[in-house]
Amino acid sequence: MAELKTKKTGSSVGAFLEQITDEQKRNDAYTICKLMEASTGSVGKMWGSAIIGFGDRLLKYESGRELAWFQMGFSPRKQNFALYIPGSVEKQQLLLEKLGKYKTGKGCLYIHKLDEIDSTVLKEILLKSLEI
Repeated sequence: MAELKTKKTGSSVGAFLEQITDEQKRNDAYTICKLMEASTGSVGKMWGSAIIGFGDRLLKYESGRELAWFQMGFSPRKQNFALYIPGSVEKQQLLLEKLGKYKTGKGCLYIHKLDEIDSTVLKEILLKSLEI
């Protein structure tokens, strides 16, 4: 079985965020960090070279395979922010309708910048995802 490439590292989250050259994107990333820290009660850690994960959980697959992973996390990509949210984002349709401009993918919520969404609704989505 192939080994997972994305693992928790000892790299600095702050140093990673400071490398973001676009000031708005960097400020948004810090805000998302604070939202996820408040939601999980955990400090962000680097996972691989470009994902910030919060909290720890053990994923168990039907095959019996177990995987150490984070509760929630995000990656400030060039085009957007990819928010990795537990459970299914689609299960929160009522909140998503109030969120603003976003896209979803398999287990991810994609937003371009925070001023295009309602941050209060995002906070609700993050908190509710931990219950699902």
